[in-house]
Amino acid sequence: MRLILASSSSYRQAQLKQLGLDFLSLSPEADEDQFKNKDIAPLELSRVLSELKGQGLSEKYPDDLILSGDQVCALGKTIFSKPGTKENAHQQLLKLQGQTHQLMTSFTLTQKGITETFTTIANLKMTALTAEQIERYLQQDQPYQCCGSYRLEALGISLFDSIDCDDHTAIIGLPLISLSRALRNRGFLIP
Repeated sequence: MRLILASSSSYRQAQLKQLGLDFLSLSPEADEDQFKNKDIAPLELSRVLSELKGQGLSEKYPDDLILSGDQVCALGKTIFSKPGTKENAHQQLLKLQGQTHQLMTSFTLTQKGITETFTTIANLKMTALTAEQIERYLQQDQPYQCCGSYRLEALGISLFDSIDCDDHTAIIGLPLISLSRALRNRGFLIP
């Protein structure tokens, strides 16, 4: 049985390599837009999108184990997607600064039509920031493809007062503690 990562994310690929796993990485075939701007709670959205990303590949590769995932950044019911531009990132950070928000990271394992989804929630308290601090940060880190407009694995860590999470690796893209346990339960040798 092969492990197929339903993602083109370099972050998730690097995390799986960290576990010493052989895997094939394929882009998911999922229409995420059908769920965006709907009245879906952030936690449920992370789970639904994680499952959706694995479904198409599971149909093509039913005997392989498909690993898919999704992250949702939320302040209350407000969801912060990837900003795409510096202006959008600036607006997101202005709203998040001084607040505690959640980053919900879900991953799904799919094989032969059977899915199992796991979710890790991180509570992140961002420090109070001035517009000038936000501008300096954005010029240096350019987190325009990161939900919430920050990269914790880089300079973005300096934007936070505290992070409360059972598995800090979830913040990067995959919670490696629960993923390792789930893969071992399916016969993968880790370590």
